[in-house]
Amino acid sequence: MEQTVEMKVIARIHSDFPAKFGIPRQSGLVDTRAKIIFEKEYRNPYAVRGLEEYSYLWLLWEFSESKRAEWSPTVRPPRLGGNKRVGVFATRSPFRPNPIGLSSVKLDKIEISNAYGPVLHVTGADLMDGTPIFDIKPYLPYVDSHPQASGGFADQVRGYQLKVEFPAQWKEKVPLEDWEILEEILAQDPRPSYQNDPDRVYGMRYNNLEIKFSVEEDVITVREVVEAIG
Repeated sequence: MEQTVEMKVIARIHSDFPAKFGIPRQSGLVDTRAKIIFEKEYRNPYAVRGLEEYSYLWLLWEFSESKRAEWSPTVRPPRLGGNKRVGVFATRSPFRPNPIGLSSVKLDKIEISNAYGPVLHVTGADLMDGTPIFDIKPYLPYVDSHPQASGGFADQVRGYQLKVEFPAQWKEKVPLEDWEILEEILAQDPRPSYQNDPDRVYGMRYNNLEIKFSVEEDVITVREVVEAIG
């Protein structure tokens, strides 16, 4: 007999990623900036008392844009080229029986806002803007960190990066404080790994900008930066 449980959304994240394409594949890969704003029921400052003593947090959240009616026991991880199947529970794929994500983010500060109560400022999040958060827990390095642990197929590709060519004419359209972050995102290669057409121009949203780029071999080249519409 299938059982279900109710999960309450306690907060939502506000990030520079209005769409899924281009979001870092894992938390902590890029120092992206974001804010966590609690839902009205949970805006009590007492709920975060003592949280400032921790450097990192665990976020438990929903893959709200990746829900499917059916689940598959195997998936095709993009970093394996999209042509090799592995068990869904051996991956962090969003296409799971329960669309739940887990991310570790750095807590920069806690702001007490008159409008929103406690607001958490974090870096390293891999969540789309508006993503619902189910829970927040402190990261405990003495039990949560296992430096010698094996990482499965992810170990084979963790050092993968592209060289970024960002012409000055397009770079000047990006706010100075976003240069490094955007270059790090592009270096991680936003494309699905099975797409390898050097003539194709891709587009990703970052904040209010549309970044257009192409990839040839191990070089990603920014072709245009324009203000996003909609």
